[in-house]
Amino acid sequence: MSHDLQNTTTQGGRTLIRNVGLMLSGNIEEPILKATAILVEDGLIAGIGTAEELGAGGNAAIIDAHGCVVAPGLIDNHVHPAAGDWTPRQNQIGWIDSTLHGGVTTIVSAGEAHYPGRPKDIVGVKALGIASQRAFANFRPGGMKIIAGAPVLEPGMTEADFKELADAGVTLIGEVGLGGVKDGPTGRQMITWARKYGMTSMTHTGGPSIPGSGRIGADIVIEVDADVIAHVNGGPTALPDDEIRRICEESTRALEIVHNGNLRTGLLVLDIARKRNELGRVVLGTDGPAGSGVQPLGILRTICHLASLGEVPTETAFCFATGNTARVRNLHDRGLIEIGRAADLVFMDQAAGGIGDGFLESLALGNLPGIGMIMIDGAVRTARSRNTPPAIRVPEVIA
Repeated sequence: MSHDLQNTTTQGGRTLIRNVGLMLSGNIEEPILKATAILVEDGLIAGIGTAEELGAGGNAAIIDAHGCVVAPGLIDNHVHPAAGDWTPRQNQIGWIDSTLHGGVTTIVSAGEAHYPGRPKDIVGVKALGIASQRAFANFRPGGMKIIAGAPVLEPGMTEADFKELADAGVTLIGEVGLGGVKDGPTGRQMITWARKYGMTSMTHTGGPSIPGSGRIGADIVIEVDADVIAHVNGGPTALPDDEIRRICEESTRALEIVHNGNLRTGLLVLDIARKRNELGRVVLGTDGPAGSGVQPLGILRTICHLASLGEVPTETAFCFATGNTARVRNLHDRGLIEIGRAADLVFMDQAAGGIGDGFLESLALGNLPGIGMIMIDGAVRTARSRNTPPAIRVPEVIA
């Protein structure tokens, strides 16, 4: 393995990834691609097939996958950033960089609710949203893509406020229910305005989580009609099963299962979606950093939980944290191994010394994989993950 990774494969160059043992597409309609090589040009996926078909020529860097698995970079649909790579909930530095080592290449804010002294007046709400969007667009620990600036809704906001936010570049609305807006009619009106100006939105689901939040039950969730039913399995307190069933059956919006929620309820949601043939609605988040800590492997752990306990194939579970989320969040430039998408890729294999015959079965039996390399925009950002167990096979950069 070259130690000068970022100079070996760089954005703006050409890289041929060959000898891929299993290629996970991120597309729930076709989760496994029958291909063994990927050509990357200028940070984008330029070709998918075999090494012979893609022949990159003499000026391309080579990554030999040595039979390991390649998947799209994972997307965490639910994080709560505050300032830089610091979380006030745990007073910990470096949680975003650690999350990268869990295979996550994009994180999406559900609201900067933990920001110390978070303003609740309308001017302050907009100012924090715009400042967060700007700051995290420029600040990328390890290359992580951070979509932030998700204002927490407060009473008195008007359509003009949403237009101002959108014009400034804000694309998200934080969880309805974390702030002063907790009723269905007000929440629905504000979400309608947000949607008009191209912003995607979430609604808190379950019991109160932080001071100032409230219980948001099925009636409010369904009436608000946000794009994502955030932590449908509780953040962290889940609703009763009858309300969960109503939400799944009466709403058509994305169902977000989070690591920091109720696993039993998450499996119930997955079972309902599976039986209704609606797995395309399922997306994943960590809902961290939170009171339970920082979880760099939270998305991988949730994939393993759902694959091992939820009666869905491992390759399908990966789609929940890649292509499904990209579609719901209008991230048309990532989330799939597809020509024209960003070359955000995770190289993995079965963890050494564990149960299972191969990568898919190992995860289906509940074991985490080992990550051997992470690429963002065509540039190698990490070699072996410092957080996962060692993989049986790891890729090699060939100069």
